[in-house]
Amino acid sequence: MATFVLVHGAMGGGWGWRRVAPLLRARGHDVYTPTLTGLGEREHLATPAANLTTHVTDIVNVLRYEDLHDIVLVGHSYGGMVITGVVEQEAERIKHLVYLDAMLPQAGQSAVDMTGQLPPGIEGWRVSVPGAGVAPPNETPEQAWGRTRLRPHPLATLQEALPMSRALESRPFTRTYVKATGAPRDPDNPGIFWLAADRVREDPAWRYHELPCGHSMHREMPDELVALLLELTLQQ
Repeated sequence: MATFVLVHGAMGGGWGWRRVAPLLRARGHDVYTPTLTGLGEREHLATPAANLTTHVTDIVNVLRYEDLHDIVLVGHSYGGMVITGVVEQEAERIKHLVYLDAMLPQAGQSAVDMTGQLPPGIEGWRVSVPGAGVAPPNETPEQAWGRTRLRPHPLATLQEALPMSRALESRPFTRTYVKATGAPRDPDNPGIFWLAADRVREDPAWRYHELPCGHSMHREMPDELVALLLELTLQQ
């Protein structure tokens, strides 16, 4: 039996894993899906002071208070920043680190540093949800369910640089990057997730996999993602 801690991306919440967590639990695994401060059911805690350290502390405290060890720590999208920060404090609790189409920072980088620009839609100390309240064409019920639960994201979480005392590749746990390939790679502007994939694809210190879906792989291909996560766990 494995213990999974699943960390969502920007504007999301623990609710985003609703199609993945039950499948893992049905196979006998322990699963934690914490929501980061100021988002999801914790939106009432949003303040200008919420930063990357806040979100890293959210996950660190789950590990400490639940007394979790030998975990599979999974981060989606912005969640990659968070799980990388967790490594700095709780590396000994981690058995396998998994990035799902996620940010893969290096020492001293913020999310804004990685993208090279501030995100669009800044309103004061928060980043607004793109197209909030407007259903896109051909939206599925699952997409609608998720869209209506997205919440503005604290800007400081994207601006704070991430301290790292050691490269991830020097840590003793297993590392995996899973790239969503539903959208083709733009050679002129590949974006941070393709650049992350390029960085690790041929690195023997990493395992690399792909899923033929959009960015929200945990909601688009939950069965395939769970199968991959379990395969990775068995390989450890």
